[in-house]
Amino acid sequence: MLLDEHLLPQDRWAWVEVDLEAIKKNARAWKSFTQPPTRFCAVVKANAYGHGSVRVAQALRSMGVDMFAVATVAEGVRLREGGITEPIIMLAQPPISSVGTLVEHRIMPAVYDLEFLGRLSEEALAQGTKARYHLAIDTGMDRIGVAPDCAAEFMRMADKLLGVEVDGTFTHFATADRITDWDFTVQARRFQDAVASIRAAGIDPGIVHCANTPTTVLHPEYHFDMVRVGVGLYGLHPADTTRDKLELTQAMSVRARVTRAVQPNVGEGVGYGMTYRIAHEGTQVCTIPLGYADGLSRVYSNNLSVLCQGRRLRQVGNICMDQCMFEVPPELAAGADGFKPVEEGDVVTLVGTDGDEFVSIEELAEKMGTINYEVACLFDIRLPKVYV
Repeated sequence: MLLDEHLLPQDRWAWVEVDLEAIKKNARAWKSFTQPPTRFCAVVKANAYGHGSVRVAQALRSMGVDMFAVATVAEGVRLREGGITEPIIMLAQPPISSVGTLVEHRIMPAVYDLEFLGRLSEEALAQGTKARYHLAIDTGMDRIGVAPDCAAEFMRMADKLLGVEVDGTFTHFATADRITDWDFTVQARRFQDAVASIRAAGIDPGIVHCANTPTTVLHPEYHFDMVRVGVGLYGLHPADTTRDKLELTQAMSVRARVTRAVQPNVGEGVGYGMTYRIAHEGTQVCTIPLGYADGLSRVYSNNLSVLCQGRRLRQVGNICMDQCMFEVPPELAAGADGFKPVEEGDVVTLVGTDGDEFVSIEELAEKMGTINYEVACLFDIRLPKVYV
């Protein structure tokens, strides 16, 4: 959707639009795969995958979200300062020096080190409270966590600490996007065995959770006490295997205004290295103030479509740090098919919809040779956000 003028940034002619209603719609779609009493954790790390964590969390509160997940201490603090009162889990163990902030802001870290947990306990007692945490179990991804066969002993030791209390036990799957996969099956079995060993030791593991975004839809038998949905909230599928399971709406659009439109002479080059030259008289070359420092990777150079007046137009020349250019073919620049010559101030869409045309984040990810997660996060570098 193209926004009213008064909603657009006044000091920057490039911005990200975030459709909060689309995010809520996507949340409903994901929640439809769960049944009470399974909790729903909304993952808003990396500034909600580039969409703005505070505004997204505020919008999702009305959707019955039980918990929010972040990746850093600062992300958790930002939510608290934004008025979020629901439980917040940090999906990593931060430096010991952060325990004071964790306790003060009631952020539950992932824990797999007893020295860290001991300091967290001491800090909680000093602040006159009890800190909660989630035990991370490494079931085979070799990223973070306690070894499964050490989980029960770890919890026996942790249970002696007076200032902390386990809120949950979790793991993360490496291949959950595959329908049948040996590694996934092994991880799931190791996790279940670890949880069983904790219970056999007479200790409550708290909220048991391992279902990430693809697991939520592809492997309902592993929902357990809570699912954690991340990229899917923003209308992006975690894998091709989930596309036929539910319909999602992309929540992010990226737009800019034209800062210059000219008709160079035939043979003139465009941009650094002059990797593109004007081949036809009457071609327009238009500049927009958005470049690789804004998340539009230089890899896209000369291989990207932008939308203007409902038409796909070709980006030309090397993408610069702060700007890039696109061309308007001579026939369109001359007014063919009702197209008006591009002028300064015209709106251009790099991600999203204009008329009947649509540029998806997946399209950019394919051109970049990466995943949609990364593309969305990159646009968070410095572009202002507009919420619709």
